[in-house]
Amino acid sequence: MALLRTPRVADPDAFFAELVDAQRDLSDQEAQMMLARLVFVLANHVGEQAVLSEAIAVARAGLRR
Repeated sequence: MALLRTPRVADPDAFFAELVDAQRDLSDQEAQMMLARLVFVLANHVGEQAVLSEAIAVARAGLRR
């Protein structure tokens, strides 16, 4: 399986709003923990190390030089 990079979320604005709302009453540390847990839940769903490695590289690209 290759990493899919084309948009697949039917309503990205609604997804973003739900993601932001899920963190609304959390401290910064709790929000970071929730996001980390979400990453692990979704990584488990994907399940393929090569795809996860590619996703990590894509997410990190351009953040620091």
